[in-house]
Amino acid sequence: MVLYIVIALIAYAIGSINFSVIFSRKFAGFDVRDKGSGNAGTTNMLRSVGKKAALITLVCDILKGIIAIVIAYIFSRIWKDANGALLVQIAAICVVIGHTFPIFFEFRGGKGVATSLGVLICINWQIGLLCLVFALVIMAVTRMVSAGSVTAAILYPVLTLFKVGEKFFIVSGNYLIFSIILAVIVIFNHRANVKRILEGRENKLSFKKAN
Repeated sequence: MVLYIVIALIAYAIGSINFSVIFSRKFAGFDVRDKGSGNAGTTNMLRSVGKKAALITLVCDILKGIIAIVIAYIFSRIWKDANGALLVQIAAICVVIGHTFPIFFEFRGGKGVATSLGVLICINWQIGLLCLVFALVIMAVTRMVSAGSVTAAILYPVLTLFKVGEKFFIVSGNYLIFSIILAVIVIFNHRANVKRILEGRENKLSFKKAN
């Protein structure tokens, strides 16, 4: 039990390192949460700070998910009696929660999409790649990052359903319930975006930095 708690705390701490806040303060002299949509994520960085800062933020947020999963995997190999799949799932959920509610930044974080992508790439790169391509297609068609993110989140449990029982994961195990939980977190974080999409008021993606 102690091992699972330790992994949860480590993953949450990793997720709580909010690079959009750090980089917006460093590159632009303000907190990105005070600009644009108020979200501490890549899209708002793109709109409020610029392409370079947004790209660096995206890469770092993806790496957070990857690092959390790798740490859980290493611990699962060291402690042979531990449930490796459960350790990975706990790390994945906690790193995304940390990104959303970062203890180091007043619990005001991002929506967890890039960090979730890092998690998916580690757990099952095939499913991660399919979700990424699907999200990019939706974003290109709608010009709405939120639409791509939400539809990819919905797709993830569907794809996982077809992989249950197959050893495509970094640690073999049943990931269906986990995939539903992760999808719910991402969709919940986009609830305001979903409402705006339904009302036809959602912001379209632009590569121009806001004034």
